[in-house]
Amino acid sequence: MFLTTNACDGKRDCIKQCPTKAIKFINGRAFSCLTCGICYKNCPNGAIFLNSYGGYVVDRAKCNGCGMCMYNCPTNNITIEDGIVYGICSRCGVCEEVCSNRIDGYKLEKEKQLNFIESLNILYPPMENVPHKSESKTKEVTRSYFGTDYEKCVLCGRCQEYCPTGAIHVNIDRDEGICSECRICNDVCPNESMNKLQIVNKSSCTLCLNCMKACPNNAISVDDFEIIVNKLNQKPTGFIVSCLNCGLCADLCENESLKKVDGKLRYDPTVDTENVTHDIATESCPVNTLRQDDEIYIYDEINDEELPTLAGFCVSCGKCAQVCDETHARQYMTHSWDGSVSDDCISCGICVEVCQEEAITLNRGSITVNLDKCILCENCAVHCPVDAIAKTTRYKNEIKDGFNFIEQELCMHCGLCHKICSYDAIDEIDGNYVVNEEKCTYCGACKNACPARAFLFERNFKDSIEGI
Repeated sequence: MFLTTNACDGKRDCIKQCPTKAIKFINGRAFSCLTCGICYKNCPNGAIFLNSYGGYVVDRAKCNGCGMCMYNCPTNNITIEDGIVYGICSRCGVCEEVCSNRIDGYKLEKEKQLNFIESLNILYPPMENVPHKSESKTKEVTRSYFGTDYEKCVLCGRCQEYCPTGAIHVNIDRDEGICSECRICNDVCPNESMNKLQIVNKSSCTLCLNCMKACPNNAISVDDFEIIVNKLNQKPTGFIVSCLNCGLCADLCENESLKKVDGKLRYDPTVDTENVTHDIATESCPVNTLRQDDEIYIYDEINDEELPTLAGFCVSCGKCAQVCDETHARQYMTHSWDGSVSDDCISCGICVEVCQEEAITLNRGSITVNLDKCILCENCAVHCPVDAIAKTTRYKNEIKDGFNFIEQELCMHCGLCHKICSYDAIDEIDGNYVVNEEKCTYCGACKNACPARAFLFERNFKDSIEGI
């Protein structure tokens, strides 16, 4: 909810600007919808929904004007005019922008909220019957994981080859057949004829071809009874992405075959005999390392079929850090976040959409994070189009294309979409608001701000890696 302080000057600017007419003037001060959700719970048509801002919005395509929301509103704030429901706060924040005496009630302590509202003495039924949003007491969330110091990493791929679950992906911008200096040839040589610089001691080499078989890049060959290593003295470009050990896959695992025990992921493939897919978990992996294992299958005797198992999750064995003994780029790290974002936030709401833990609420120009729910999966940061949220991974999802259209019969002509668009992609033509497809980036800020749900909107992402 948004509240008015005692300094209210009675100019009613907030009332004039509110797109849903959710603010009234009572006893000399502005009073608005409590966003208690009682209208949402009592709507028989499912026409009221909770939006990304934590407010409530009427879907005019579903609303039939029955008035149940109006009759159940504890503050008599809801009215119906010409078949359109008004008086429900969408928490768009416009009132706070136009009036310095308006404050976001969710930022206050719960006790102060109750004292203020009860002092107005206009509630019926009593205050104890009205639900309130609880505030997180956690000041910071922390996650431990095996990560990469990108300044030290030489993209040799050694960690990837030794990861037992395939939770590390190293991609080098080079053609196959060129040595990446991973030193696996040195590890497997039985006579120590291949040193760490990939130089062969011809006198001791027995041409066992162990190095050629083990080379992950097919960079070793034989010519005239001699081992040849195809090297390129040039620093490679590329990226390295690994499991974050966030535990999101465990939270979304349908049959609990994947769990997080003492902060470490553990998997029991025998539980997968229940024939439950892992589609939700794999599709929601923030860095796209979780996948179906191509090597291990569980045989289902009842249905006479082989069931797939999982791969691509970190078990915190530390092998990657052990084998990265030259540069020490792989390390056991700790990442913390207090829920803050940079000023670059454009209120697009993508972070709210992709957060599987429902830990984020959208504000105008920022977000509020329930740190009690956040597991630091970085899904929000991976999808953020303006990089307003800090992240530790190099993995990135970018908006590829989409579709955006304003249904004029639903549009309330409030202009919120026009005001919030950071790309000037909403044009006002003869009193109507239309989308400029040439400028639109499909971020979704306009859709999230719309109190009438008038946008027909779709968006597609593509995988992209920073630095390529």
